[in-house]
Amino acid sequence: MVRASESPVSGEIASINISKEKGMKKTPVDEAIISENHGIEGDAHASLLSHRQVSLLSIESIKKMRATGLDVNPGDFAENITTMGTDLLSLSIGSKIGIGREAIGEVSQIGKECHTRCNIYHQAGDCVMLSEGIFVKILNGGRIKKGDELRVR
Repeated sequence: MVRASESPVSGEIASINISKEKGMKKTPVDEAIISENHGIEGDAHASLLSHRQVSLLSIESIKKMRATGLDVNPGDFAENITTMGTDLLSLSIGSKIGIGREAIGEVSQIGKECHTRCNIYHQAGDCVMLSEGIFVKILNGGRIKKGDELRVR
């Protein structure tokens, strides 16, 4: 097993966010367990059947939305992990990212389609996840906490 900590640091976890229902803002938590081929325990999006097990969005993207006058915070775009200092837009499908000490995710989707305006759009006024969020499938699980390092592999 390759440990996530063997890669160079490229950012950190600014917030971990979960919700019991899909399509809703997520609530920040201090730590969580990510399960291999499933996602974050206790989150509505965790699933063996999906390639979108965990979603990531940068705090920089959220700050960009704040600059337009929106009152938004980590979790408001339904992202599971809000990153800080990681250039998510430079990643491509198949890129691997170490999350904390042990967890590893593989980028499975960049952005998403929104065929109808979801609750997030109506609550936040826009949805930056459409163009700047990424989704990963979990290759290796582990415990993660706010402030943990992220490493692009």
